[in-house]
Amino acid sequence: MPDYLDDLRLAHVLADAADAATMDRFKALDLKVETKPDMTPVSEADKNAEELIRGHLQRARPRDAVLGEEYGVEGTGPRRWVIDPIDGTKNYVRGVPVWATLIALMEAGEGGFQPVVGVVSAPALGRRWWAAKGHGAYAGRSLSSATRLQVSRVSRISDASFAYSSLTGWEEQGRLDGFLDLTREVWRTRAYGDFWPYMMVAEGSVDICAEPELSLWDMAATAIVVTEAGGAFTGLDGRPGPHSGNAAASNGLLHDELLGYLNQRY
Repeated sequence: MPDYLDDLRLAHVLADAADAATMDRFKALDLKVETKPDMTPVSEADKNAEELIRGHLQRARPRDAVLGEEYGVEGTGPRRWVIDPIDGTKNYVRGVPVWATLIALMEAGEGGFQPVVGVVSAPALGRRWWAAKGHGAYAGRSLSSATRLQVSRVSRISDASFAYSSLTGWEEQGRLDGFLDLTREVWRTRAYGDFWPYMMVAEGSVDICAEPELSLWDMAATAIVVTEAGGAFTGLDGRPGPHSGNAAASNGLLHDELLGYLNQRY
């Protein structure tokens, strides 16, 4: 089995470059922000970070394909880098420090492309998380200064901490009643939002999280960090991996119950 460590080291280099670019424009008074056709914001920093990462990949991995939120897919083949230059753009443009660059490498295999490397870098929080297939998940400031991640062992839904992004979307999908029932059953709820709940699941500080509508670039990197930390990452339909257009992540012990509430089986 490939060890993917060279790819992981490259992903850190990419994240370092993106962090420098995004932090340089964070809270800039002259930051330019546009509205995309789907009515979500995009800043000049989003575009610059993705262009920077694509440029690095073109030099370091010219045969690999690249899929990014801002510029779509380029190239073909069994290896594909998946990039969200700024996950949490709404926070970024308002000066809220909860945003991150998400970088994943996916490889073709049974069941389609699956993530084999993931880096989640949140420079305004001073945090970074990463994983490579078969090597576990870690958090720290660098590869040489890191702590291995492990999900929690909480096994009762009434003892669980549940994180989510917002109420938006649950009602549109007809899942709001199940979502609210879940919030009433768990020990604690917090709307940390975006990438952060998944990293907290990997760290063991949160036990379950879910979002009703996501894109592949929102999930590819977070999915492998969660699973390499010993957790479960699926769509709301229970399909493993980041391909369902939505996500449910947990410590594994609570996953069936999480899906049961969100699909209103309870």
